Amino acid sequence: MSLFRPEAPSAPAAADASGTMASSTTPLVVLSNRLPFAIVARPHGPRVTRGAGGLVTALDPVLAERGGVWVGWSGAAQDASAPPLPLPPAPAGVSYRPVPLAGREVALYYEAFSNRTLWPLFHTFVGRTHIDGAAWRVYDRVNERFARAALDDARQGSLAWVHDYHLLRVPHHLRRLAPEARIAFFLHIPFPADDVIRVLPWARALLGGMLAADLVGFHVPPYVEHFLACAERLLGCEVDRATGVVRYEGRAVAVQAHPIGIDVAHVERLAAAGSASGPELAPDGVATILGVDRLDYTKGIHERLLAIERLLERHPPYRRRIVFTQVLVPSRERVAEYNALKRDIDETVGRINGRFSEPGWSPIRYLVRSLPHEELVPLYRRADVALVTPLRDGMNLVAKEYVAAQTDDRGVLILSELAGAAEELQEAVVVNPFDVDAVAEALDRALSMPADERRARMSALRDRVRGHDVYAWVHRFLAAAEAAAGRAQASVVSPTEHVQRRLAPWLAARPTVALFLDYDGTLTPIAAHPEEARLSEGTREVLSQAARAPNLDVVIVSGRALADVRAMVGVAGLTYVGNHGFEIEGPGLSYRHEGAHGFDGSLQAAARELQALGIDGAWVEEKGATLAYHVRGVPDTRRRDVERRAAAVLRRHRLRVTTGKRVVEGRPSLDWHKGHAVQHVLVQRHGADWPSRVRALYIGDDVSDEDAFHSLRGIGRSIYVAAAPPQAATAADYRVPDPVTVVQLLRWLASGGFRATAP
Repeated sequence: MSLFRPEAPSAPAAADASGTMASSTTPLVVLSNRLPFAIVARPHGPRVTRGAGGLVTALDPVLAERGGVWVGWSGAAQDASAPPLPLPPAPAGVSYRPVPLAGREVALYYEAFSNRTLWPLFHTFVGRTHIDGAAWRVYDRVNERFARAALDDARQGSLAWVHDYHLLRVPHHLRRLAPEARIAFFLHIPFPADDVIRVLPWARALLGGMLAADLVGFHVPPYVEHFLACAERLLGCEVDRATGVVRYEGRAVAVQAHPIGIDVAHVERLAAAGSASGPELAPDGVATILGVDRLDYTKGIHERLLAIERLLERHPPYRRRIVFTQVLVPSRERVAEYNALKRDIDETVGRINGRFSEPGWSPIRYLVRSLPHEELVPLYRRADVALVTPLRDGMNLVAKEYVAAQTDDRGVLILSELAGAAEELQEAVVVNPFDVDAVAEALDRALSMPADERRARMSALRDRVRGHDVYAWVHRFLAAAEAAAGRAQASVVSPTEHVQRRLAPWLAARPTVALFLDYDGTLTPIAAHPEEARLSEGTREVLSQAARAPNLDVVIVSGRALADVRAMVGVAGLTYVGNHGFEIEGPGLSYRHEGAHGFDGSLQAAARELQALGIDGAWVEEKGATLAYHVRGVPDTRRRDVERRAAAVLRRHRLRVTTGKRVVEGRPSLDWHKGHAVQHVLVQRHGADWPSRVRALYIGDDVSDEDAFHSLRGIGRSIYVAAAPPQAATAADYRVPDPVTVVQLLRWLASGGFRATAP
């Protein structure tokens, strides 16, 4: 039984007085890139620093109430063999599970793929996006490690809550390892449009990773719409925009907007305390403008400085009457492009101050350091205008913190329309951050705004921010996640029905269907020995029905020798493709690859050498045009080594090597495989323009079938047969779990049922 599966069906959660679903006592597994603290290695011992973010503040009491575990990286590079780092004490009922990352994994998973690929792409900075296959592979592998760590520590009935762009593949690995897991995912940055995410070669794998959750959450509705469009256009999912539901692999996945909030009470307490500590903004009588940002190219800091310059150019009376304070929090100081950005900002500040400064006054105060909330909130409190103008931002909590700190409602918020916060904070003065002139005019408007208008706007903003604080966000999201998990369990459709619904309208658009079926693992379960993989009489009868069906052309495609697969199936009227496509026989077709005979000697010599290895549990199958070395009886501890030795033998004899399900195969080193054979059959039987008259569907379960999946990509459809989502990417369009489901689909096709069910 899955650790994430409830012990018994639970009653629906009751609504509280506000209408929000009350939180249950379900144990929680939080998965985030970082644990709620950081460990910094020092010569005299590691230092542990508690995380100060709003998410940590909000989740700590929820974890303490429900019990559970927080899974994440400590922040320190550490080999798996190194002794564990000391962890701070956790609240009662809560445990911390560190996921160790070696230096190379930090470089590829975190620095390369997360921050140089996903961060710029999801913020729509396509030109800054770095594409690296090695980084992608390590990212996926680390995501799997997070999932396994969660499973190791999860309690019965837990709800897994996965956070942010570092862990987009974790829901996929959780679902693969624990099919009945209850999973929610929340993305804290923007989600791009489908034409942007298509840039990434692994976009479909990332989308599938997220859709393995029961609930996928974003900050604002536009990100939801982008995600729904991507699911529909890139994965071919059924999407119900009215309810925000995506059907993926037979499951109903909820996709919702849940705007994150801040710890309003904490900010208000600090604002009310009126601490005089920290930097002053400006002398009395001078209007103060404030910007607070981490150093990042998405924050629009350079454009903001140009807007200050434009204001002073166009409105000279503001000279000596305003001061703009930019708090810049250092970030990624070892990354060259961030150092270059910092130099650019430094130079722009120096140039503007050099141009406009007068004795006793400079227009820009530039603070390069991280300020604790005890110093930052008083700055918010005293600022007449907050200039929050990122070029793209998932939400931007600086805007909300400034609003919460304005306890006398006198400040004005200027906010980028490209920040998620603009969806909520509509009473702000909203600008396009790329339009320097418009931002300068917005500053003029804010600085000259009548007091009554300032109070009206800010009071409305404060009311909304207070009503949607971070604690309300946590409870609303978790209630939605539990409801979504319950609906997903109740609404799962059978794999057969799911694929039928997707295929029916496509199949019905052409008069003929060409159906290609692998044998082992597709029509019959994988057996301990090839001779034992017998076709059941029920399956043979369905195949016979399919052979007689008008407008259904059935082809069996196998790695077995042609004579072998024909004898195993034993149904007349079908086309048989053997030896991975090197042999083809059927009505009106007879083909042998002309170059295969040139490798007869190599195949025979390789067979003798493999036999001479004398490895218990392994045996050679000579199939004429190809050769198979089966390792099904080799113990798991030795199998990888035996496969490597067999592959080396085959390569020495100039053979092409492929590794399948407990088999290593040698084929002639020719540009020919199942995909080529499928295209050959289609062209010979239906003409070179077959896509205009025929729907081609391929069903297979092995690595060798990927060649056919790829050959039909875009002009046909393919189905991968596997009990769980594949660990590696597949080119197939759909997945079904087993041969039983394949036979159900075959019966549906043979009966012509798709024509009746198509709209």
